[in-house]
Amino acid sequence: MWNEYNNPRHIRTLNGVVELQLKIRRCQNKSCMRYKKAYRPEQEGSLALPQNEFGLDVIAYIGALRYQEHRSVPQIHTHLELKGICISQRTVTHLIDRYDELLSLWLKDHKRLKTIVANQGRVILAIDGMQPEIGHEVLWVIRDCLSGEILLAKTLLSSRNEDLVALLLEVTNTLDVPIDGVVSDGQQSIRKAVRLALPRIAHGLCHYHYLKEAIKPIYEADRHALKGIKEKS
Repeated sequence: MWNEYNNPRHIRTLNGVVELQLKIRRCQNKSCMRYKKAYRPEQEGSLALPQNEFGLDVIAYIGALRYQEHRSVPQIHTHLELKGICISQRTVTHLIDRYDELLSLWLKDHKRLKTIVANQGRVILAIDGMQPEIGHEVLWVIRDCLSGEILLAKTLLSSRNEDLVALLLEVTNTLDVPIDGVVSDGQQSIRKAVRLALPRIAHGLCHYHYLKEAIKPIYEADRHALKGIKEKS
């Protein structure tokens, strides 16, 4: 697909403000069902919700502080400011609401999601886990890459492949459309879960992680070359 334009976006994460340069692609084949429909990078959905300033890691962290540590909104606000995250108390309240909406999405928005995927006739699933800090629950999110919709979000105490199998089956057994593929960051537990839950479905790395893996040999070669230059000088 052609890269028609770039869409810059800034997201506030636990590690600071991140600038994304999103390459928006559109199919130029007039006979294609997705002709001229925008295709956004699948990695974007694992970082933040659509049109949201704060990343999913911040939302997961706020949810953990609220429901695992039972902190109040002012306490969460103070804690985030001490971590260097610029945020207002009102925004903390809004993000707690977004966290609640994510976890209740599958129950409340069932019919709308089924209608969307039925019109598409297929889905490409993306699965990502968000653990803001060690010891906190992992917020697992399953999305549809074609529509950009979040299909299911749940918190789990662990990242065992048995737990992830249950999440995948919960989605696939409810959606009455074929699954054309699964995209992830290649985490070992995810690979095993996809192999068990969807044995005949193709599973690949997202573009970001694919390129990240592909560049490793170049990075290592450059690092060794730089080391040799420093030794000679």
